[in-house]
Amino acid sequence: MYGANPAEKHPLPEFPQICFIKNTVNNPKIIIGDYTYYDDPEDSENFERNVLYHYWFSQDKLIIGKFCALARGIKFIMNGANHKVSGFSTYPFYIFGNGWEKVTPEDKELPFKGDTVVGNDVWIGYESTIMPGVTIGDGAIIAAKSVVVNDIPPYSVVGGNPAKIIKQRFTDDTIKTLLEIAWWNWDIEKILANLEHIVSADINALSAVN
Repeated sequence: MYGANPAEKHPLPEFPQICFIKNTVNNPKIIIGDYTYYDDPEDSENFERNVLYHYWFSQDKLIIGKFCALARGIKFIMNGANHKVSGFSTYPFYIFGNGWEKVTPEDKELPFKGDTVVGNDVWIGYESTIMPGVTIGDGAIIAAKSVVVNDIPPYSVVGGNPAKIIKQRFTDDTIKTLLEIAWWNWDIEKILANLEHIVSADINALSAVN
């Protein structure tokens, strides 16, 4: 046995609110790693409804790594939500046409913050909101109902609106070693054989495996 099957939509058939969403997302601009799950009793397969303002013409991607735990009601705000802010009015007159299209902004006039990237082994709490272009580092924890507006360092715990660092989960040296080990990239047999070390806090034992 090698643990849960990453190709299953619902690895716990008796608990369908858990969904490995790599198997349900159809938008090619949303990239999900193996074993990342979304927990929602109301249609856990429809994770894409939580990715907002991600229009067909948008260039940005949402990239989420492996082994992430995503709680119910989280939202990813994508760059399509942005309005031109350099003029007196932020109202998007041009989208309604009928002569208003004469003030259609050029692409460079619309704020664009790039892809939104969530690392590996990240836990995002209930009803958190992730703003456009944010990068959340590996091993980070986002507290419930946080609004993440800036990049989050690996293995940080953040919370609030706007989200601020509450603490660093481990020492700088331990974090550096964890990022070098990157256990989430091991094959699943190796992960299974070393689960005790992965879920412990003994960096020496985990390092010895590598």
